[in-house]
Amino acid sequence: MSSEVDPRLASALAAQLRAWRASLAGGAQRVGWKLGMGDRERIGAGPVIGQLTTATLLPPGATFRTAGITALHADAEVALELAQDVGADADSDAARAAIGGYGAALELVDLGPVAGGPEGIVATNVFHRAVAFAPKSCAQMPARATGRLVVVGGVRDSAPARVDYGELVRSVAVILGHAGERLRAGDRLITGSVVQVPVAAGDEVVADLGPLGSVGVSLT
Repeated sequence: MSSEVDPRLASALAAQLRAWRASLAGGAQRVGWKLGMGDRERIGAGPVIGQLTTATLLPPGATFRTAGITALHADAEVALELAQDVGADADSDAARAAIGGYGAALELVDLGPVAGGPEGIVATNVFHRAVAFAPKSCAQMPARATGRLVVVGGVRDSAPARVDYGELVRSVAVILGHAGERLRAGDRLITGSVVQVPVAAGDEVVADLGPLGSVGVSLT
């Protein structure tokens, strides 16, 4: 991704960040960011981003209420935690070096209709409803890792995870820099679905990333 940010993404993200700042002012705490990599939310050539706060953070093993969600899906994702700030002028190598650990995350998203196309999706935080992180992490990304979603005890889907996240971290830093924000040490990033499946109330869902750990929630 270049240092330019599509004006449509900039406008949609500005709306999202206004809601984020209001949530922080209301007592939520900053957790980090999510990457949106799908076709529905795409604006320009690179990923889009969403914000994560404690308002939607679930502890491992928590119960999540599905009321009001029209198209609930679970994502198994690689999670990163930054050990250093990353500025908008960082290159991929510097962004990669800033990653302090890798782990597993389970994100719950609502893929139901969103008014306003990709801009509306970004403005309303890229389908995000909740996230849980595995309690363990690895200092280095394994050379091979597979993401699995286990639903009610059976593997619903699996796929290999990417192994190099430096450019993705750099792209987030660029987008945030354009919006007057920056990646900070301690931020957690969830990096897009390795696998994604529909889920429903009554399901027990686990995101298993092998050596990166696993994390599950119950849906009610």
